[in-house]
Amino acid sequence: MSDIADGQDHQLDPRVIRLRQVTGSILLVGIAVWSLAGLLIGMLMGDSLSGAARIGLLLLWAVLTGLGAWHAFRWPARTYSRTFYRVDEQGIEIRRGVYWRVVINVPKSRVQHIDVTQGPIERRFALGTLVVHTAGTDHANVALDGLEHGRALAIRKHLLPSGAGDAV
Repeated sequence: MSDIADGQDHQLDPRVIRLRQVTGSILLVGIAVWSLAGLLIGMLMGDSLSGAARIGLLLLWAVLTGLGAWHAFRWPARTYSRTFYRVDEQGIEIRRGVYWRVVINVPKSRVQHIDVTQGPIERRFALGTLVVHTAGTDHANVALDGLEHGRALAIRKHLLPSGAGDAV
C-alpha cells in the first residue's frame, strides 16, 4: 500500500483557507465596485429619489458588502474544517458540506482520466485541484480543490490504472 492510499481521513492543505479568502476578496471587490458605480449612476439619473431613499440605498449597499466581506473571510475556515478525503486501494472518498453534507465515492474501476489543475492564485499557494473524470453524464467530474500540488499528483498517479495499456 502506498503512502497516499493509507485509508485515513485527511483534511485539505490549510493554505486553502487563505487562498479562498483571497479569491473571495477579489470577487467581492469587483462586485462591490460595479454595484456601487451602478447605484451612484442610478441615483444621479433618478430625480424621483428622495434624500432618505438615497441614504437607504447606500446603507443597504454597505450592509450587503459587509455581509459579503464576512462571508469571504469567515466561510473558508468553516468549509475547510468540514472537508475530508480518503484514498485507499479501492479509490477515493470525498466528504464535505457545512449544512448539506455530501459523500462522494469514486472507485478506481470507474476512473476514465484525471486532471490536476493550477490557476495562477493556486500556483502562488502551491496548491492544485484534482479532477477525476468518470463515465456518465450527471456528476461525471469530481473535483477536489485545496490539495498540495505534489499530493494531488501522487493521488492522480495512484488512481490511474497501472500496467494496463490503453484499451478502446
